[in-house]
Amino acid sequence: MTSTQYDGVTSYARATGSDGFARLALKLDAVVTGLNGIAYLALATVLDSFFGVTTAVQYPVGVFLLLYGLGVLAIGTRREVSRTGLTAVIVANLLWVVLSLAVAISGVLSPTGVGTVWIVLQSLTVGGFAVLQYVGLKRL
Repeated sequence: MTSTQYDGVTSYARATGSDGFARLALKLDAVVTGLNGIAYLALATVLDSFFGVTTAVQYPVGVFLLLYGLGVLAIGTRREVSRTGLTAVIVANLLWVVLSLAVAISGVLSPTGVGTVWIVLQSLTVGGFAVLQYVGLKRL
């Protein structure tokens, strides 16, 4: 009886202790990404003129961000954080950073100055999430 109870305590500590930082980084990423996706969907017509990025781009990006945020949240709320899932999120976030910076530099979406600044700030935020998640991965 005592060993069974101890095993439960040990597995609980393992699930909440060593992966706590990774879990926090994933949840933070999920919330910010999801809210960003909702904003793109709800405010696309306003942001269109402000950022200079058309609604034809904002709507699909908003849907993607909302779904991606839900996926990241699913990984961050599992009983144990999957190293593979966490690594996939880190890689996807780094890819987002590279693509965002390429869009900002190339001007392919013809963003306004504010839009370009927003794209760069967004990429830096996502890069920050990737760094936090990498630290969390190393702590697993």
